[in-house]
Amino acid sequence: MKKNGIIEEIRRYPSPNEKVRLDEIIYWSNGLRVKGLLARPKQEGQYEALLYLRGGLQFIGMVRPARIAQFAAQGFVVFAPYYRGNRGGEGRDEFAGEDRYDAVYAVDVLKQFCDAQKVHLFGFSRGGLMALWTAILRDDIASLVTWAGVSDATDTYWQRVDMRRGLKRIIGGTPNKVPERYNQRTPLYEITKLQAPVLIIHGTEDQHVQPMHAYKLEQYLRNNNKQVEAWYANGLKHHYPPRLNCQTVRQLCQWMKKQLI
Repeated sequence: MKKNGIIEEIRRYPSPNEKVRLDEIIYWSNGLRVKGLLARPKQEGQYEALLYLRGGLQFIGMVRPARIAQFAAQGFVVFAPYYRGNRGGEGRDEFAGEDRYDAVYAVDVLKQFCDAQKVHLFGFSRGGLMALWTAILRDDIASLVTWAGVSDATDTYWQRVDMRRGLKRIIGGTPNKVPERYNQRTPLYEITKLQAPVLIIHGTEDQHVQPMHAYKLEQYLRNNNKQVEAWYANGLKHHYPPRLNCQTVRQLCQWMKKQLI
């Protein structure tokens, strides 16, 4: 078995931005070959590291090249794991089960392409779970942004009727029958181990990931004296309008960079 975070293969990937280079990477995670997408500015320079943790489940919510290129254009080297079982990667997507280590070891992949000692985390939707677990399990995280992020796996099951069948199959039952399996996927119960500053972004009318996920996360963080800031957008849903989306990306990137000053 090869060491976690070791790169097996790198191949060039078409980029939507002429100033950003994309590469698809196969790396090792718990004995599995997992794939992800790397974005980095073509212009030479010193760039901070950002791990982009996608939302969705299996092929839904897959990493979009234009999205990670957008972050790279803000001055970051960005790596976005697909998670195991996706796009030809080995294993199966477990919704923040053992696949959380695909994010944990992706930090080691990312560090091979920049000089950063610490890495920023960005999680969108389901990626919120992955980002929180990564920050809990590693001590080299500079900051964490969770945008429309999931914080409680049990709440997701009850709130998302359309996802229940898939979650039941992946996790092995309902929260009523196997509550411990949902609790094991919920980072709130290990939040004392998180040391990085956290920024929470959420629309108050989000029906995909209800705002209660953000409110609950903020409460847990504050109750444990963690550094947290929250940007709640009144009337906005899961996906922000394009112009506001771009503006928010710029603002959150500025917030990240300030955490290392």
